Amino acid sequence: MPGITHRSTRPPLLKTRFLSHGTLESRDIAASRRFYEEVLGLEVVQQAPVSLFIRLGGDHCYAVVESAGGTEMPLMAHNGIDLSSEDEVRAAYEQLLQVKEEYGIRRLTKPVRQHGTFSFYLHDLDGNWWEICHLPEGGYAYRFNHPETDLTGREDLTDDEIRSRYQNPLDHIPGGTAD
Repeated sequence: MPGITHRSTRPPLLKTRFLSHGTLESRDIAASRRFYEEVLGLEVVQQAPVSLFIRLGGDHCYAVVESAGGTEMPLMAHNGIDLSSEDEVRAAYEQLLQVKEEYGIRRLTKPVRQHGTFSFYLHDLDGNWWEICHLPEGGYAYRFNHPETDLTGREDLTDDEIRSRYQNPLDHIPGGTAD
């Protein structure tokens, strides 16, 4: 059952440096590349006939590998793409409604305010989910930089207080901003 966790007291076994990459599946590498470049605005390089690397705004990348049939990514395993404002999120939703069929977009959810962001979800041609959102400057980094938003070991909070810290994290930061 999910619950509040505690930090480990053991040192890590591995001497890791950074989170480098993840992997996404593709059903059609050419169509996927077009979607990544023309819709999501990602940088794309191809290193093999059946795979791409994609990235945006940093060094973390995804390997995109074509596989027969592919699997459906669960919504909760989505990938996030940040836009500059809530108005841009609204405009992106409207634009994507217009080109949904052209790019094989399977589903779009309506934009909502949730867990400290304004966003909607997009289910792409490969069965991958994307959250198109507007986050504070620096993305979710504020969750690491402000202990007020960390629930680790917080057994003193009620269920309502836990929910509030998750849904409205900026309300719990002095000054109410992620800066």
